[in-house]
Amino acid sequence: MTSTIDGAGHSSSDSSPAPSPRTVPLPPPYGVRGRIARRVLERILRKVPVTARLADGEQWGDARGPVIEIADPTAFFARLGHSPMIGLGESYMAGEWRPAAGTDLADALAPFAARLTELIRPSFYRLRHVVLPRGLNPENTKEGSRRNIERHYDLSNEMFEQFLDPSLSYSSALFEALDPEPSLDDLERAQLRKVDAILDRAGVAAGSRVLEIGTGWGTLAIRAAQRGARVTTITLSAEQASLAQQRVDEAGVGDHVEIALRDYRDQTGEFDAVVSVEMIEAVGEKYWPTYFAKIDSLLAPGGAAVVQAILLEHHRMVATRDTYTWIHKYIFPGGLLPSTDAIRAVLGEHTSLRISEIAPMGQHYAHTLRLWREKFLSRWPRVRELGFDDTFRRMWEFYLAYCEAGFRTGYLDVAQIQLTRPLSR
Repeated sequence: MTSTIDGAGHSSSDSSPAPSPRTVPLPPPYGVRGRIARRVLERILRKVPVTARLADGEQWGDARGPVIEIADPTAFFARLGHSPMIGLGESYMAGEWRPAAGTDLADALAPFAARLTELIRPSFYRLRHVVLPRGLNPENTKEGSRRNIERHYDLSNEMFEQFLDPSLSYSSALFEALDPEPSLDDLERAQLRKVDAILDRAGVAAGSRVLEIGTGWGTLAIRAAQRGARVTTITLSAEQASLAQQRVDEAGVGDHVEIALRDYRDQTGEFDAVVSVEMIEAVGEKYWPTYFAKIDSLLAPGGAAVVQAILLEHHRMVATRDTYTWIHKYIFPGGLLPSTDAIRAVLGEHTSLRISEIAPMGQHYAHTLRLWREKFLSRWPRVRELGFDDTFRRMWEFYLAYCEAGFRTGYLDVAQIQLTRPLSR
C-alpha cells in the first residue's frame, strides 16, 4: 500500500499512487519532441486566431483575438512534446504559460476547441499511441470505481461549497434564457429547473418509487421527496453521502429518502423511475452494457429512466476512446464520454430500453462552467484557507475553462436522455 497526497494535502491509501496536483514534474529535456512541438504550435497559430508571445521575444499569430504568454518556452515545449494531451494542462498548472492581461482563459482555449477536428488530422489519431500514453486510465471495476470517485468527489465538501450555488448541484444548469448572459443570481434557479425537468421526464409524482444513481449532495433526492416520492439514492462518495444526509434531514424529508453507499451494480428492487445525472461519464465503455442493463432490470413496467449525459460526437468518441489525457490524470480518472450512437447501440444490444427523447443543453453548460469559474476565483482566499495551494488553483481554473471552451464551441454537448420500454417485456 502507498500513501498519496491529494491537492488539499489530505492523505489517502491506495494500491497505486495517484498523481498529485502539488507535483508537476518536468519531463525529459527539450529534445527532438520539444522542437517538433514548437514547430507544430507555430504552424497551428497560422490557422487559429490566437497570438502567442514567448518570453524570448518571439510572437506568433496575427494579433487577432486572445493572447497567451509563454513565460518558460523551454519547459512549455518540453511538456507538449512529451505528451500533447497532458502537457498543456500541466504547463498551465506549473505557471509556464497564462492568458495575457485582458484575455480570458476560456476565450484563449475556445478557438482551438472550435477547430480541433481540422487541426488534428486523422493520421495523428492512428499514430497517437506513439506520443500519447495508453493503458493508464484505471478500470471501473467496483473497487476501481470507488477509488476514482473518491479522487474527485471526496476532495472536500467545503471546497465545492465555495463555487457551487446553494443547491450544491455539480452538473449543468438549465437557464430560463441565455441572452442576456446568465449571472450568479440565476444559477440556483437554473439548477432547480434542471432537476425539475429530469423529474418531469421521469414522471416522478407522489407515491413514485425513485432510484437515483449518483447522489451528489442530495438536491434531486430532496426535490423528488418534496413531490411525495420515495427515493433511494446511491453513491460511492462517503463525503457526499454525509453532507447529503444532513441536507435531506434539514429539508424534513428524511423519512422519504434512503442514502446508501452502494455501487449501482449491487442495487436491487423495482422502481417507477430511475434517474442518473452526469454519472455515466464515470462508468467506462466496458461497463456501459452493465450500467444500462441494470437500469433496465430495476425499472418497473411503464416506468421511465432519465440520464443526463455529457456527450461527444461518435467519430470523436471513437478517435479518443483509448487515450489518457490531462482530464483523466488530474480530474476524472477512469472517465469516458459516450455518444448518442454508442448509447443507442448498447441499449439495442443489451436492454429493452429505447431512447424516447433527447433534450440537448450544451450552451447552458458553457454558462454554468463560466459562473463556477468566476465564483471559484473570487472565493480563492477561502479555498486556500482549506489547505489548497496555487497549483491546485491553476488546475481547477484550467479544468473549468477547458470544459467551458468545449461546450461553448460545440465540441462537447450535454443532454437529458429519456429512456422507456414497453409495458411488458
